Amino acid sequence: MLDFEECDAARLRSDPAYDGLFFIAVKTTKIYCRPICPAKSSLRKNILFYPSAAACEDRGYRPCLRCRPEAAQFAPAWNGTKTTVTRALKLIEQGALDNKCMEEFAGKLGIGSRQLSRLFQKHLGTTPTQMAKTTRVQRAKRLLDTTNFSMTDIAFKSGFKSLRRFNTVFKETYRRAPSEIKRKLG
Repeated sequence: MLDFEECDAARLRSDPAYDGLFFIAVKTTKIYCRPICPAKSSLRKNILFYPSAAACEDRGYRPCLRCRPEAAQFAPAWNGTKTTVTRALKLIEQGALDNKCMEEFAGKLGIGSRQLSRLFQKHLGTTPTQMAKTTRVQRAKRLLDTTNFSMTDIAFKSGFKSLRRFNTVFKETYRRAPSEIKRKLG
C-alpha cells in the first residue's frame, strides 16, 4: 500500500527516485502526473496517490501533457513480489491481451481470470483489461509523438481493432482527439 505521507513528501521534493513508483491524481483537474512533474504543486487536500497509470485512468483521470506519465518506467512498489503479474505486464506490453479474451490470457499465465484480476487489483489497483487499454493508448501517444504515421496506422500499430475505437479511447483518456495532440506537439 502507498503511504500518503511518504508519497506527498516525494511529490513536494520532485524526487526522481519515486518516478514510476506512484502517480499523483489531482481531484480538481482530473489529471494525473508523475512525482517529477514540473507543474505547480497542487494542494494536499486535492490529491490522491495511485500505484499505476492504469489505476488513475480507471478512476477517470487523464495523463498530464507536461510530465507525460506514459513515459514513466513501470517500477511499481510491489516489484519482485509476484512473478505472475510481472509476466502478465510483459505480455500486455507485447499486445497479448489485444488479441485474446481475458480467460485465454489468464490461462496462458496458468491461472484463472478472477485470480489474475485479484492480483492486478492488489498490486496495481486496476484490472488487466484496463492495464491493456492504458498500454494501447500510451503506445499510440508515443507513436503520435515520435512518428509521422497516419492515424489509421497508429491505431492498428497500437493494438486497436478499429480507428473508431482508437479515437474514442484516446479522447476518453486525453480529453482531446489524437489529431489535436499531433498538431499541438508536431
